Amino acid sequence: MHEHTDNLDESPLSRRHLLQSAVAVGAATLLGPFTIQAEEKKAVTQGRIKQSIVHWCFNTAGEKWDIETTCQVAKELGCPSVEVVGPEHWDVLKKHGLICALAPNGMPGAPFMKGFNNPRYHAEVIASTSQMIDACAAAGFPAVIAFTGYKWRDAGDPKSGEISREEGVDNCVKGFKQLVAHAEKKGVTVCLEHLNTRDDTHPMKGHPGYQGDDLDEVAKIIRRVGSPRLKLLFDIYHVQIMHGDVIRRLEHCKDILGHVHTAGNPGRGELDDNQEIHYPPIMRKLLALNYTGYVGQEFIPTRNPRQGLREAVRLCDV
Repeated sequence: MHEHTDNLDESPLSRRHLLQSAVAVGAATLLGPFTIQAEEKKAVTQGRIKQSIVHWCFNTAGEKWDIETTCQVAKELGCPSVEVVGPEHWDVLKKHGLICALAPNGMPGAPFMKGFNNPRYHAEVIASTSQMIDACAAAGFPAVIAFTGYKWRDAGDPKSGEISREEGVDNCVKGFKQLVAHAEKKGVTVCLEHLNTRDDTHPMKGHPGYQGDDLDEVAKIIRRVGSPRLKLLFDIYHVQIMHGDVIRRLEHCKDILGHVHTAGNPGRGELDDNQEIHYPPIMRKLLALNYTGYVGQEFIPTRNPRQGLREAVRLCDV
């Protein structure tokens, strides 16, 4: 008995086991912060809201990420998409196992100025958007963005005269009917965005002159076209500025929702407690509506962009 208990190397609770356990506990204690930090990167835990990072926001402000960095961050956070990037970057997205949930329309310059409300631009914008539809179909990506355009007859010249709202709606319906025939064949959805015209502090925070600033009017265009391949890009930030009452408006637009964007208001910054929109109930409303599209994080960073994105993704991961 005495000999057996002295031979601790052969006991289940041997010195060797005890030392190994102590080393393991010590290592866990030392590595604890790093383990927690790694877990913090996994911002998506529910995954019921499919989230996307809008590349331009993080490419033009803050650290000015290149596409590789944006994709790495998306992967770290658990976001399956980086969006509003052209086909020249899609190989990078695919390398990281990501998709482009919403492609740009391919128009040169500010892509929201020359739109479907002006027949003068129909040939160009339909051709450009059609090419992007083809690229999305080939890549297996779901959607392309679209805009009504500015209300001036020469989109860049406010002195050129206004297109009336009624005329603009009619022109949009005519132009989109031509485009959606192609979108239907290719199985790609065109998402028409509503933008605010009230914020004139920054060229990407508001768009004075944009004709599609009334959500009901944009919804009317989509419903008049009547195609499952023309949907609404519901930008929560823009809707809050022009109308408010976001959750009720989601309900009214539930039949035409195609894509959703976020940002804090005022300022189009982070989704934090310095702004007025409360995002979790909005995300829960999307789930209640059985929305299966993507939610793109489209805020302009004012502080550490990785931290701001992590907070926003977690907030929307309801």
